[in-house]
Amino acid sequence: MKKIYIFLLVILGLYVLLLIPFPSNEKNIQKATHNPFIWNQDSLWEGLEIRFQEAKRMPSIELDSIVNDLSYNADALLNTLENTISKPDDSLYSLIETNFFNITPLIAAQPKKSDWYINYYNRVRKKIKSDSRFWNMNHINARNTSYRLLYGMRAAVEEVLLQSNINDFISTMYVTEEPSVTPSVNILGIKVHSGDLLVSRGGAEVSAFISRGNDYPGNFSHVAIIHIDKATNKPYFVEAHIEKGVVISSLKTYLNDKKLRFMVMRPRNDLPQIESNPMLPYQVSSYMFKESQTRHIPYDFKMDYYDSSAMFCSEVGSYAYKQFGISLWEFKSTISSDGVMDWLNTFGVENFVTQMPSDLEYDPMLSVVAEWRDKNILFQDHLDNAVMDALLSEANNGAKLDYNIFMLPLARVIKGYSYILNIMGKEGVIPEGMDAISALKNNNFVEKFQNCKTQTKVKIETFKKLNSYLPPYWQLVKMAENTLSN
Repeated sequence: MKKIYIFLLVILGLYVLLLIPFPSNEKNIQKATHNPFIWNQDSLWEGLEIRFQEAKRMPSIELDSIVNDLSYNADALLNTLENTISKPDDSLYSLIETNFFNITPLIAAQPKKSDWYINYYNRVRKKIKSDSRFWNMNHINARNTSYRLLYGMRAAVEEVLLQSNINDFISTMYVTEEPSVTPSVNILGIKVHSGDLLVSRGGAEVSAFISRGNDYPGNFSHVAIIHIDKATNKPYFVEAHIEKGVVISSLKTYLNDKKLRFMVMRPRNDLPQIESNPMLPYQVSSYMFKESQTRHIPYDFKMDYYDSSAMFCSEVGSYAYKQFGISLWEFKSTISSDGVMDWLNTFGVENFVTQMPSDLEYDPMLSVVAEWRDKNILFQDHLDNAVMDALLSEANNGAKLDYNIFMLPLARVIKGYSYILNIMGKEGVIPEGMDAISALKNNNFVEKFQNCKTQTKVKIETFKKLNSYLPPYWQLVKMAENTLSN
């Protein structure tokens, strides 16, 4: 009995010892000095929905006639300036935005959607990407113009797509046929070249956090660089995962890792480095392919793109191209909301001036080649974003991520076991670089997210029964916020 008591006391002592939290590392945080972008146009969104409802009641002939007139006027405006260079504060861009938002609810209400809006959207994308070569992308006007048009018009297009039936839904949008001489393969109908960057959105809760937790909330949470073997033409994807660090994935593995969407981006062929060496993107991808085989590169939770001993997903692409004289992310991503910084810091993030996946779209060094999404999961993408926006609003109002301190000893034991697995080259239960407290807070984050999402889904079904259409994004955000406030 005495030995049993001693054993229990030792266990109790270890348990109490493991309950002691470590001091936080807040002194190491690199904060941004910018302000988050805010649309602040709730009345506009509500007005667009009212216009959509009115358009649904119009006779098809009348509706089609109005759409034709509006699209003709929008084309006429863009035609006169499409081959000129516009500045970010030119009135052209605000007119394009206004015209496109005005016509969007009418197209969404058409039984047979017009193809015009897809073509127009892609023409505007190409113009912005072309014009931005001459802009100072660190200036607030350039950032805001790029964001309002590239992100805002995508949001409008997707509202139309979600009101389409499955036969009219357009999964793949081809934007720019940027020339490349590097090896290529076909992925979901898109010709992809070695050295291309694939920007995607995962299905996990943290993916929604990465895409929305930014001064310019976006649609993407992950970046991979594709390497295509010249001899076999076999594609490989070099990417950083939270669970495993930098890895090489096959095409099957890459696609099986749930993707809600992805966009193909390619360095412009008129960059001086590529003009003098057209095979440079292949050399870049080959370098990163070999680098990831040469050394173990853990995931960089700090998001410090200056330190390549560990890498997060964006850093894989920027580090590879930097070795060949091309600096991506011409302007740095910033995260400046106190609540967002607090939540991200619980996962180990210390650098809030960094490189976020969504912001790669606005880099003038790159062309948008094509974009893919699937109707069956596009609405899930919107729902996840709306839930995340509601949660981040709550975070900025002071809500914290918490954990059950009595679970800390068990979490630390699991972390120790995970550490041993990592030494053996295996994947641990708790990712390498994440501590036990962060893992417990992540559980709390996932629980908050799923609870809000589940209740919001109920509200969505009620909305659909009352209105006979899918709720637009601003309605989803309201539903999620109401769920959290109840």
